[in-house]
Amino acid sequence: MKRRFQTVAVALAFGFALSGCGNDSGQSSGSASAGTTKSTKSAKGSNMNMQEAAERSDSMLDAVLKAIDPEVQWAHGPTTTGSCDVTRRRTVMTIVSAERRQGFLDQVEKFWRESDYRIKGKNKDEEFPAIYAQTKAGFGISVSFRGRGQAFFEADSPCVKESKVADSASKPNGPAYEGVYPLPGPNVRSDYWSAGAA
Repeated sequence: MKRRFQTVAVALAFGFALSGCGNDSGQSSGSASAGTTKSTKSAKGSNMNMQEAAERSDSMLDAVLKAIDPEVQWAHGPTTTGSCDVTRRRTVMTIVSAERRQGFLDQVEKFWRESDYRIKGKNKDEEFPAIYAQTKAGFGISVSFRGRGQAFFEADSPCVKESKVADSASKPNGPAYEGVYPLPGPNVRSDYWSAGAA
């Protein structure tokens, strides 16, 4: 009887240890601070390098920004690289009023779900909401509202082969702000997105 109890206890402990592996970011949907979506796993079955990963991130960011209706103006944020990963960023220059933020996030989430991305977490904070998603290839992508109600998009690659990373070839649909950092706050008014903003 004692031996059977020990066997059951060991099996349970092993099961609990494995259950922690299911969510590779340690986030749960509805979390108030979902954190980053960056994956530590390498791109599945891929010989992708950092430049190719940056280009994939660009295409993901291009696609979601094109899906927002009406269109918003955006500029490039800084590109950063780690030892085996790369992050591309886009900053929304259109003023999105507090009243329109949820509609903006709803459009983004709908597009990501239709693109078969997994929604990994949401920050439902009224002032600084965010959505975090991940592709099947391990790329993380997020949208978040920060200071001055500005929206930011970020795409993180999984671990890939080290290489040099060129500037993005995607052209902003407004001023490029080359050499300007940090970028200015949102300064483009939209009849729709800016409705109700001061």
